[in-house]
Amino acid sequence: MIQNYLKIAYRNLMRHKVFSLINISGLALGMTCSILILLWVKDELSVDRFHADLDNLYRVMETQKYPGSDNFTTEATPALLAEALEAEMPEVKHAVRSTTWPWQQLFAYGDKSLKVNGRYTDPEFFEVFTFPLLHGDAKSVLAQPRSVVISETVARQFFNSPEEAMGKLFRINESQSYKVTGVMQDVPKNSTMQFDYVMPVEDWINSPGNEWLQEWGNNALRTFLQLQPGTDIAAFNEKVKPFIQKYDKESTTEVFVQPVADMYLYNDFREGKQGFIERVRLFSVVAVFILVIACINFMNLATARSSKRAKEVGVRKAIGASKGSLVRQFMVESVLMAFLALFVAVNLAGILLPDFNDLTGKYISLDFTDPSLVLLLLGVALLTGVLSGSYPAFFLSSFDPAKVLKGTVKVGSRVAGVREGLVVFQFILSALLIISTLVAYLQLNYIRTKNIGLDRENLVYVPLEGALRDRYDVVKRELQNTPGVLNVTASDQPPISVGNSTGGIEWKGKDPNTNVLFSVMSVDYDFIETMDVKLLEGRTFSREFGTDTASFIINKEAARLMQMQDPVGQWLKWSIEGRVIGVIDNFHTTSMHIPAQPLILRLHPDFDNLLFARLEAGQTKQALAAIEQIVKRHNPAYPFEYHFLDEDFEKMYKAEAIMGQLTKYFAGIAIFISCLGLFGLALFTAEQRTKEIGVRKVLGASVASIVYLLSKDFLKLVLIANLIALPLGWYFMTNWLNDYADRMELSWWIFAVAFIATVIIAIVTLSFHAIKTAVANPVNSLRTE
Repeated sequence: MIQNYLKIAYRNLMRHKVFSLINISGLALGMTCSILILLWVKDELSVDRFHADLDNLYRVMETQKYPGSDNFTTEATPALLAEALEAEMPEVKHAVRSTTWPWQQLFAYGDKSLKVNGRYTDPEFFEVFTFPLLHGDAKSVLAQPRSVVISETVARQFFNSPEEAMGKLFRINESQSYKVTGVMQDVPKNSTMQFDYVMPVEDWINSPGNEWLQEWGNNALRTFLQLQPGTDIAAFNEKVKPFIQKYDKESTTEVFVQPVADMYLYNDFREGKQGFIERVRLFSVVAVFILVIACINFMNLATARSSKRAKEVGVRKAIGASKGSLVRQFMVESVLMAFLALFVAVNLAGILLPDFNDLTGKYISLDFTDPSLVLLLLGVALLTGVLSGSYPAFFLSSFDPAKVLKGTVKVGSRVAGVREGLVVFQFILSALLIISTLVAYLQLNYIRTKNIGLDRENLVYVPLEGALRDRYDVVKRELQNTPGVLNVTASDQPPISVGNSTGGIEWKGKDPNTNVLFSVMSVDYDFIETMDVKLLEGRTFSREFGTDTASFIINKEAARLMQMQDPVGQWLKWSIEGRVIGVIDNFHTTSMHIPAQPLILRLHPDFDNLLFARLEAGQTKQALAAIEQIVKRHNPAYPFEYHFLDEDFEKMYKAEAIMGQLTKYFAGIAIFISCLGLFGLALFTAEQRTKEIGVRKVLGASVASIVYLLSKDFLKLVLIANLIALPLGWYFMTNWLNDYADRMELSWWIFAVAFIATVIIAIVTLSFHAIKTAVANPVNSLRTE
């Protein structure tokens, strides 16, 4: 029976090659997009889920409460927290600390040196997390001070093999020696923790100058917990909630734990937000939409061409075929077509995958040895076949054989209405994708071109490391005398990604019940001038004033929150007591998703980690060469490394840029698939009305009137689709833009462009067959009458 179904399906495909090609092409394009998106979604969902004891792994989070302002949730916790939790909470099997950011250090062995990114962590790290060791014992590799575990890649960069690396002594930052006690496999790409070395965290905690880590009010480390199996997480969260307040009586901070499996996807703790899971859901919906658009093409063409197969249905019913067997026949045809489309789609996806990976920064592959991938692909094909073939199958199998064989069968207005509704739905989705693409592009362009309060162009920075830190003043003078360098300064962190904050600021007249979270920076002289930040009141830090080391500069938002009418000269306390000497305009110290933060600057060169140089426009190449020469002369042990602030700014919005690019491509494909369906319907309509057009032409109808006649019904559907899509687009895009504290305004012309684009695309698609039919010789179409 199945063999017979397949034979009939094959004959129908071959008999109607054009319509088969349109159907298979539409389905293949829809499947290709869906496969790429689903592979991306599968990869996103796999992040951090490879650990053996995943169900019991959690990270500790803090929610810092500030009356009168939004709560602040962070993964940075006190260094003392892990030990206390492990000692006092029986639910905690292991508590492991890790530095919150990758730590880049200079590794040297013999005459070879490399800068390597890694982390400081506790000895139990390799017992808790699944980062397999090639050499070394997970229980003891970090037990001793000055021990280091390196990745296989680092081992091979320095030695012939991982085995040879064991027991070797690395010189770290030209100052300390660390012994290789273990070699681990390279960290998987789908891990949020990326590192090429691991060192004992106690080495960092006990370093000179890190005494502040012994205070409960200071956050610096991530804390991970391996809980006992069967722990009630809701009850545990209630239990640990006030844990820090027990040790820090003035703190209002609350603690909770989050599954390690969720820390990538559910990474946004602002009210109403969840994080990356939102974009996963969004693109899952886009994949479904595109597949639905392709399936609609199949349904429309199958029902439109129903009269072509009516006699076949009538004859088969007359000789005893049941409705069920006819349904199965038509379903087999659609599933066969779906699997043919799958074959095309898989090959097309394989061709596009390298470019897709470059765009998304992923390492996705079509691994057919992965059963889940094979099942996913077969599932997509089967779902597509069933979805696209179900309505035509039940519709065609419902024909009355008596009417069909008498030639009196007619397709009712209800069926035509369904077909028109499906076309409208297709173009609603297409118009929504056009609007989304336009708004995403314009918002990203708005971000790139907006004045964020400082000039990020032509601003280069290098790390203050090794001998460069001790010789900073000499280097600064040399750089200031270098052609192409306009100004030089230093700070403890990039001004567009300020991570340091504190609630422990005191000022005159402060309400004792008020606690405000301030962003804080340590800077050098000339910071305001080099960053080109607008000075509103007072002055900047100056060597002419010896007391400036006990002075502060605040931004406008800080002055507002502290309710200072005349801030200059006001008393302020941040670690030390001093006076406000200047007020600067607000600039974005973090993502534009977040409003301008209150900021306090302190002159504290000893804390500075980065040297900034403002370059003259057009002199970048020459200035960089001079900077490299000066830096290498003063710090020869370290490789020269530099970054541009505007490139860092672009990276902050890389995820949005990727989403914008993907939306653009998928919108284009969705529109193309919709037009492919419209093209097929127009072709069929033109075939059906050939004789009518011939009669009209004989009676004097013009080409323009015939083109209008053939196109008007379809254009009416496109117009209806736009009337529905435009308000929906406004609603969805308004909600999307609300995620940005600083955003563009939605303008009417965006929706006008989407409207005009869909209409023009439809006209171009329809015009080919309309014009071809309109200019045809009527004698050819009427000769058989």
